[in-house]
Amino acid sequence: MIIHLKDWFPVLLSLRVAFIVVIVVAVLALPLARRMAKSWFPGRDVVEALITLPLVLPPSVTGYILLILIGRRGPIGAWLAHWDITLIFTWWAVVLAAAVVAFPLMYQSAKAAFSSVDKNLENAARTLGAGEMRVFFTVTLPLAWPGIMAGVVLTFARALGEFGATLMVAGNIPGQTQTIPLAIYFASESGDDATAMTLVALITIFSFLVIFMVNRWNQGKKH
Repeated sequence: MIIHLKDWFPVLLSLRVAFIVVIVVAVLALPLARRMAKSWFPGRDVVEALITLPLVLPPSVTGYILLILIGRRGPIGAWLAHWDITLIFTWWAVVLAAAVVAFPLMYQSAKAAFSSVDKNLENAARTLGAGEMRVFFTVTLPLAWPGIMAGVVLTFARALGEFGATLMVAGNIPGQTQTIPLAIYFASESGDDATAMTLVALITIFSFLVIFMVNRWNQGKKH
């Protein structure tokens, strides 16, 4: 079956959201993961538990918490309302929901990658006069890169497939907030199995291609 042009909106929205989420989550998670991998402080276990909490909570619960926070009567939603900004039931709410549930995956992968970097190599670079920024970009980051890329793949795939939290904070509004997973679910519920199967095939292909390209790229670096 060929999907009509109007049915491509969920595909385009899901891809756009996934790419935005990867960028936003990487910017936020990498410095935090680096810090947590290299230092200890009182209450660190509590902070880590909070960071990874969306990983174990049901997505609908995460979505409900976000709904309380960014809803019109929530603390963040009420504050944003003063600036005439509304997040709830917009495509930005889709981005927020996907970013929250995907953040722990990027964080955990990056933290493991940074923890595996040999401190002796970093110290050697410092001994030779390299500053912290240069050490990070010339030693730490290249060595941790495979693990970071694994986090990127997991983040992209998680953002692409997010359902529960998205439904809670963004709803299923065709042409506005309907992503591929939402479109699949409601197409199946309405008996439109052909559209559901086509969308399933598309999201599977997208996920496979991302994993395949990253694996090929990593293999190329090893050679």
